Amino acid sequence: MNIEKYPILSTVDDPSDLRRLNDKDTDTLADEIRNFLVDNVSRTGGHLASNLGVVELTLALHRVLETPKDKIIWDVGHQCYVHKLITGRRDCFDTLRKPGGLSGFTKRSESEYDPFGAGHSSTSVSAALGIAEAERLRGGDAYTVAVVGDGAFTGGMIHEALNNCDENRGLRLIIIINENEMSISKNTGRFANSISKIRTRPSYFRTKAATRGFLSKIPLFGKPLVSGITKTKKSLKNLLYGSNYFEDLGLYYIGPIDGNDRVMVENMLREAKKCNDSVVLHVKTVKGKGYAPAEKTPDAFHAVPPAGSVGRNGFSSEFGKYLCKSAVEDKRICAITAAMGRGTGLLDFQNKFPERFFDVGIAEEHAVTFAAGLASNGMRPVCAIYSTFLQRSYDSLIHDVSLQNLPVLFAIDRAGLNSSDGATHHGIFDVAFLSEIPDMAIYTPATYAAMTSAFDEARRLEVPAAVRYPNAAEDPRVIDAFYGNVLPLKPGVRLFGLEDPGHTDAVIFVHGRMAATALDVKDELRKRGIRCGIVLCEYIKPYRKLAEEVKALFDSLNGDSLVVFLEEEIRSGGFGMNLSDVLVQRGLLSSDRLEIIATDDDFVIPTYGKTVFEAAGIDKDSVAAKITSRVSMSSEVKL
Repeated sequence: MNIEKYPILSTVDDPSDLRRLNDKDTDTLADEIRNFLVDNVSRTGGHLASNLGVVELTLALHRVLETPKDKIIWDVGHQCYVHKLITGRRDCFDTLRKPGGLSGFTKRSESEYDPFGAGHSSTSVSAALGIAEAERLRGGDAYTVAVVGDGAFTGGMIHEALNNCDENRGLRLIIIINENEMSISKNTGRFANSISKIRTRPSYFRTKAATRGFLSKIPLFGKPLVSGITKTKKSLKNLLYGSNYFEDLGLYYIGPIDGNDRVMVENMLREAKKCNDSVVLHVKTVKGKGYAPAEKTPDAFHAVPPAGSVGRNGFSSEFGKYLCKSAVEDKRICAITAAMGRGTGLLDFQNKFPERFFDVGIAEEHAVTFAAGLASNGMRPVCAIYSTFLQRSYDSLIHDVSLQNLPVLFAIDRAGLNSSDGATHHGIFDVAFLSEIPDMAIYTPATYAAMTSAFDEARRLEVPAAVRYPNAAEDPRVIDAFYGNVLPLKPGVRLFGLEDPGHTDAVIFVHGRMAATALDVKDELRKRGIRCGIVLCEYIKPYRKLAEEVKALFDSLNGDSLVVFLEEEIRSGGFGMNLSDVLVQRGLLSSDRLEIIATDDDFVIPTYGKTVFEAAGIDKDSVAAKITSRVSMSSEVKL
């Protein structure tokens, strides 16, 4: 910590230090925090614009509330950097989003100031309601605050939770709607539009405050009278000024106010605390506040890469190009995203085919069922969703898509392990949960050309299909080893190092970007005198079809060859388990020749200094060691 550059921030070790500051020093602290965030996040990578927008709001929360006794739940958790800075984690900020370092989201195991972890959107009010109810049931007097921001209020869970926030239950629950008109891309939908138009006239707010003061001075004749007066006041207000969504739900509403005006936020938080019941405080903040580039293009600065990282187009960009080209040829193609137009590479599609582009907000469940509706009426929807977020649509996948056998095509982005965002964003479960869905086809390309052929074939199917790919660029070594100058015309299997399968010690089955790891492993095994071949699967389901395609290879292998399934997903229900089961059933493989190397049913949370691949045991050295051990054991048995 540079004390000269951050003289006040360097003295704030916890919120009690913050509460001792005068207004002038607190405002200076806000400036220091913004400079600190720009300097540090530009170096480490992370969510910049959203945190710049909540500096004053975060300071106000910790000055007015008695944290950690009072609890703050951040939705989405990536808004929590300022919160972390002033709750004892300032000096480890250089480890932000590094494996084993400071999480980019709230994390219960990291600090007592993080009462609830969140890496996905729209969970805060449900969690806060549960925490507040538990506080009431235990007879406690702590406040619970949910900060709903970055478009999280476009997610359905928020409204399900609001529907259960019954009035007059004595919950000390404050729901802050942090409206900045942005999630990652600009917010869309009727609710996002309507909330931006809520305007409480200053005269109404003054009337509300005066009415509360007047009522508090009337001698108390009993709760029924107070309740009656409150209802009369509310009816009169509605008659004069009208109500809004939150008040129609029976919630006490304050706002909107300038969320970047710290003093105003502090005053309104104190007002909200007086209610001793569920309150909505509506604040309006500027995403990227105080940093001109981020204010101008907040979506571009939502998440910034680490300094020195090389920009690359990657699979997402190639997918976007492919879909634009295909949409010209096929007028039935529609693209659907859940607030991730930029992340999934769909911005060009949005510009070129606005009538066929649908951003449904942070509502993945709705996105999938909406796609099913499009498909049922003759369109060809392509639903582009990150693997980790597709988990939220599991019921829709089964009930609305698969059961009706509708040709919805899923472009599953960010498949595999996630080095920076960590466990909340690992795309390691989709292979398992998609594999158990009847008739679902799963494609797993390792190169751009293979991805194109996968989408071409998937578009012709009359069943649900998924093409999954990582947040990465294709590896030239994979192209050279498995393809050379020959472009794949249709998805299948590609062999490398299996010119003489009868004299092979081990065969590694892989899909996707693990092909590159398999090449490294092959080189390492060669140094150890172990002959190894690789089978790259460009699709994995239907597994029975894949088993038939590799039957000739198994017929030519010697009976001692170790068959390894290497994957960066969970083991249970995954690629190796499913394919090996079919191969065993067909008598092509025996269990004593089988080795599945996967993430071993773990969330993969590395210690500091380890990569996520090392933590999962699927890095080059770990895989080579496991194969060497198995091959050596087999050799000893033969001797």
